[in-house]
Amino acid sequence: MDIVRIAALGIVGVLIAVSLKKERAEYAVLVAMTVCICIFFYLLTKVGTVLLFVEELTEMIPVDSRYIGLIVKMVGITYVAEFATDICKDAGYGAIGNQIEIFAKLSILVVSIPVIHVFLETMGSFL
Repeated sequence: MDIVRIAALGIVGVLIAVSLKKERAEYAVLVAMTVCICIFFYLLTKVGTVLLFVEELTEMIPVDSRYIGLIVKMVGITYVAEFATDICKDAGYGAIGNQIEIFAKLSILVVSIPVIHVFLETMGSFL
């Protein structure tokens, strides 16, 4: 199972980082970031499966595929932003992490504008 491998990698990384933190704190941060990046790249290998599911979903449901694509983009923005924010905060740079969060929220708003526009048009046609 993949989750067992990832959990083991995370636990080993934490144990190494904790043991290094007393003597060489900068190496502990480097180990933690390396483990996070390894897990993130492994996560990217799973994206293909999700995209295949989204394609099947668009064939089954009579919804414009642009909107499903926008939802996938929003989820992607969320995951990448959370990953980057957590790394920044773990490294002690919470302010940069907060700026990444703000940028991600605004990016999601910008990406969702077409959906909001269609929703408002639909609501206007009912009135």
